[in-house]
Amino acid sequence: MSTNISKKESLKEKSNIEIIMKLLTYLKPYKKELIKTMFFMGIVVAVELFNPYFMKRGIDFYIVEKDIKGLFLFGGIMVLANILAMFCSKKRILIMAKVSNKILLTIRQDLYSHIQTLSFSFFDSRPVGKILARIIGDVNSLSELFSDSVTKLIPDIIKIIVVVIIMLSMNFKLALLSLTTLPFLLVSIFIVQIISRRRWQTYRKRNSQMNAYIHEDFSGIKVIHSFTSEEHTSKRFYKFLNDLKGSFVHAVKMNDLFWPITEFSWGLAAIVVFWFGVSMLNSGDITVGLLVAFTGYLSIFWQPIANISNFYNILVINMAGAERIFNIMDIEADIKDVENAKTLPKIKGDVVFENVSFCYDKDNIVLNDVSFHVKAGETVALVGPTGAGKTTIINLISRFYESQKGRVLIDGYNVKEVTLESLRGQLGIMTQDTFMFSGTIKDNIKYGKLDASDEEIINAAKAVCAHDFIIKLEKGYDTNINERGSRLSAGQRQLIAFARALLANPAILILDEATASIDTQTERLIQKGIKTLLSGRTSFVIAHRLSTIQNADRIMVIDEGKIKETGKHIELLKKKGLYYDLFNAQFKFLYD
Repeated sequence: MSTNISKKESLKEKSNIEIIMKLLTYLKPYKKELIKTMFFMGIVVAVELFNPYFMKRGIDFYIVEKDIKGLFLFGGIMVLANILAMFCSKKRILIMAKVSNKILLTIRQDLYSHIQTLSFSFFDSRPVGKILARIIGDVNSLSELFSDSVTKLIPDIIKIIVVVIIMLSMNFKLALLSLTTLPFLLVSIFIVQIISRRRWQTYRKRNSQMNAYIHEDFSGIKVIHSFTSEEHTSKRFYKFLNDLKGSFVHAVKMNDLFWPITEFSWGLAAIVVFWFGVSMLNSGDITVGLLVAFTGYLSIFWQPIANISNFYNILVINMAGAERIFNIMDIEADIKDVENAKTLPKIKGDVVFENVSFCYDKDNIVLNDVSFHVKAGETVALVGPTGAGKTTIINLISRFYESQKGRVLIDGYNVKEVTLESLRGQLGIMTQDTFMFSGTIKDNIKYGKLDASDEEIINAAKAVCAHDFIIKLEKGYDTNINERGSRLSAGQRQLIAFARALLANPAILILDEATASIDTQTERLIQKGIKTLLSGRTSFVIAHRLSTIQNADRIMVIDEGKIKETGKHIELLKKKGLYYDLFNAQFKFLYD
């Protein structure tokens, strides 16, 4: 299987601040919840900050003075205050958990909706597995960021600021001593996070590559079994797995340095404070209660720093996922509505190409100065060798891609100047690879017209000769089919697709090798259905099987990006040109 799974994705690097600011914008709709959280958080922080002071007062005023009654009363107040703080802490965590889940749903919906608007060029360069990794895995990785940023990060920052002020007011010298190891911590964490972020980016890329391979592998499981390639694909998967494991271990080793660095800085600061604190206690500069309270505040100071370090650790781990999400969100669709785009009114189906040129890249010119006029209601067949530009023509009509030169007009309207919805809503497109969704046969036909009645669905199926085989199934139209319609034959899937297209009743119908999966006997059976499908609408039919397009109003022979011949079947045979050679070569091959 040819794939570009291992191909590196080009990602625009974003700063941590830029990503965090984008994430925080998702908190705007939850102002009431944030105010409640801040209120509960304020109570928790206040109690935690007052606890060391309570201990100082209890020692200096009640224990030293041997006031047992006062000590019990004061202790009771402390217990009640901490119970209240515990209740408030649970409430703030519960509120933010709900908010975080809602935000994840919003981000996932925004990402999914945005991806749906992107042009085919986006999907051409990315396996489906990688896209799934963004929508599922990368979004899930943001869960801790939202809940921890409000419930832990903000109160921890407040604690640090207030505690520093309290410690400076209690004893200026001890306060400065407790901060001596802070510069070492900040520099160390800065260096570690730079290396750690790169390693987590590598891990995320490897993870999405593995997801893409799994999706591709199981999508092509029939090919794998047909060529007995199970061992080969297993070896490739094992390599992806090993690469993933290696990148994870590599990232975790660096990540695990965060906590030891913080613990070391905290412990060293505590030793310094105790060393000088005891000497100051012996000299009578401070009281026992003040030293106990100060050590309590020292713990409160370093604990949030440890928490912030851990949060930063989580931030680094998940920042790669957030970065990849926003990189996709920043991608603009190549094909989108222009400013002041018009709504295309109900069309007749008159199609004009005026000197149209198109290339997928500079070195690959697909169409070169192509011009033609197809009248409303006309059936035109496009034939020619593979890669000649047939599918590109219908892609330009549908505006899946845009021409670099020339104009494509429908009923006189430039397709670039009308809204995509009003354009594609009047087109019916069928390809050789007919896609079936999980669900019932009725649901799949109804996809052509979501508000269709059962009678309309059945009539559409009868018109294309699909009704007879459908009613023979176990539940008829309510028969469930698996993803991609694997329970049905290729021909049956095509018939359902015909019914879906007919139900949509498009003004312009495009059949891109739509009968390729139908055997000759079935094809003869549904000729009447195809005729019904084509009747009264402009139709573009691409077919390598030339027997299927002999009754077309016009046949255009495409080769090397140009229209080499045009005319009816008999006219082209009489010319004995390219179409004549293609026709004879095909029938000679069939009857040899």
